[in-house]
Amino acid sequence: MTALNSSAPAHKDAPSVNRSRQPISLSDVLRPIDDDMGQVTALMASRLKSDVALVDSVAQHLIAAGGKRLRPAVLLLCAGAYGYQGKNHHLLATVIEFIHTATLLHDDVVDESNLRRGRATANAAFGNAASVLVGDFLYSRAFQLMIEAGVPHTLSILANATNRIAEGEVLQLLNIGDSSVNEERYSRVIERKTATLFEAAAQIGAALSNSDSTSIETCGKYGYYLGMAFQIIDDVLDFTGKPDDIGKQLGDD
Repeated sequence: MTALNSSAPAHKDAPSVNRSRQPISLSDVLRPIDDDMGQVTALMASRLKSDVALVDSVAQHLIAAGGKRLRPAVLLLCAGAYGYQGKNHHLLATVIEFIHTATLLHDDVVDESNLRRGRATANAAFGNAASVLVGDFLYSRAFQLMIEAGVPHTLSILANATNRIAEGEVLQLLNIGDSSVNEERYSRVIERKTATLFEAAAQIGAALSNSDSTSIETCGKYGYYLGMAFQIIDDVLDFTGKPDDIGKQLGDD
């Protein structure tokens, strides 16, 4: 077999490639939903308020930490792609981010992480007990917002996703320190732990516009594979990245 090299002529039927095209940045992708993301951030701040001082303190710590908020972005982009004109996409995008944040709180306790997004984790700042209990508060608040949105066909999507995420967390716990973990077992974890919520976000974005089942399923597949790719890259960076760049300590995950 001859080695491939860059000087070899292209196949006559191969499509031409514009190598001068610059890659699209994340900010370019998210620009159409800048205003929507701002409204989601404002909703997060208002709906996390509690008259229990510790809950309020942990919540403000989480909001100040920021984050990419890709999962709500996927929901907003899919809703926009299908021409949604209402307001429930903001509320349900907030639900998605609350569920994700709750899993992070629990994750950091299990992983004994002290740093996330360049800041002390909630468990490092407030203790494990507070972190777990505020994670539970976030889950329950997310379900309150689901009911408030009043979109029946999204409830089953979110309920099923939340249950599968919990399964993924348990599977990940079982794999800690196990050198026999193979690709199949790893994939079972990340599809539940990460891809499931991306999938749900994309499905809801399409479902809000009363799209047909094929469109909802197609969006779901997009979200699923995006989530799988995202988690694989995140895990690679957990081995090869730099703490200052990724905002957390290597090996925590």
